Formats: sequence, C-alpha cells, structure tokens
Amino acid sequence: MSQVHVERLIGILATDEALRRRFSSDPRSFIAEMIAKGVELNDCERWALACLAPGDLERFAQAIGPRLQKSDLKGCEP
Repeated sequence: MSQVHVERLIGILATDEALRRRFSSDPRSFIAEMIAKGVELNDCERWALACLAPGDLERFAQAIGPRLQKSDLKGCEP
C-alpha cells in the first residue's frame, strides 16, 4: 500500500511549511527520515519523490488555501 504513503507525503509537503523547507534542503535525507518513521516506499517511489522540484512544491503549496496550511514562524526569522 505504498501509494497511500506517496499521497500522504505529497500532502504533507504541500501543507507543512517546515517539512517542505527540510525536504527542499535535502530530499533524500527527508525521505530516509520518513521511511525510518514507518512510511513505506519502494525504490521507484523514493526516486520519484526525491526528484520533485522544490520550486514546484512551493508553487503547489501557494495554490492551496492558507486555512489548510501549517505555518512555520521559524521560517520568518532573519
């Protein structure tokens, strides 16, 4: 049932600013962390997720209403 996990990760990346920032800085490490927490992904899914363009994720996240977003005030620090 890894498709459910793929969908969940994409949803998290689209709605959680802090996790999206962590993913953007090191996608492979982020995915490894998620796998360590029990997310089931096959090799193809890991590769495809690691290849997601951070800018595309950010644009997608901005298209989602702010009421569905989990904000991260730490990202606002200078």
